[in-house]
Amino acid sequence: MNRLISVSTPHDISPEYRDTPIGLLLEYHNLDKEYTVYKQAQLLIGMCMDNRKHLHIPDNFAFIIRAGGANLRYSEFKVSYAIAVGNIEHIVLIGHNNCGMVNLISRKDQFINGLVEKGGWNKEAAEDHFMHFAPIFEIGNEIDFVITEARRLRLRYPKIKVAPLFYKVEDNRLYLINEQ
Repeated sequence: MNRLISVSTPHDISPEYRDTPIGLLLEYHNLDKEYTVYKQAQLLIGMCMDNRKHLHIPDNFAFIIRAGGANLRYSEFKVSYAIAVGNIEHIVLIGHNNCGMVNLISRKDQFINGLVEKGGWNKEAAEDHFMHFAPIFEIGNEIDFVITEARRLRLRYPKIKVAPLFYKVEDNRLYLINEQ
């Protein structure tokens, strides 16, 4: 966690993100900046589907794609749409601590049993499903993954500013990530 940079004042926001929608996101969420009225989205936020995270942002400020681990690999058409049609020039990826997409193998039995008991699956189909998809959706370390995903998106969309951020569940705050 020593790669996280706390944002407690506007001066804590990296100069490359100040006066951009990324900086505004940090100000709205962490610094209780008074909301501005927006008619169209200013940025795309990719974040985990985890229910413990809630962003403090104005209406119409952002497109939001929620996917396990903030993994946008399988949402790329939606990302492209936000850029091409929604005129988005800034993307933030928000990872968080205690993510369920880390160490998926440790949840294998719970996953299979849950699909059998709650989803009506047979055990073999549930196990096949887990074994096929768990390696695809496993993210490893939350911070490393969100940095890697940000770099991938920067290569894919070279004119778009992409920032990896981190959400600490215990304090409900966003942090910048030192990518070095």
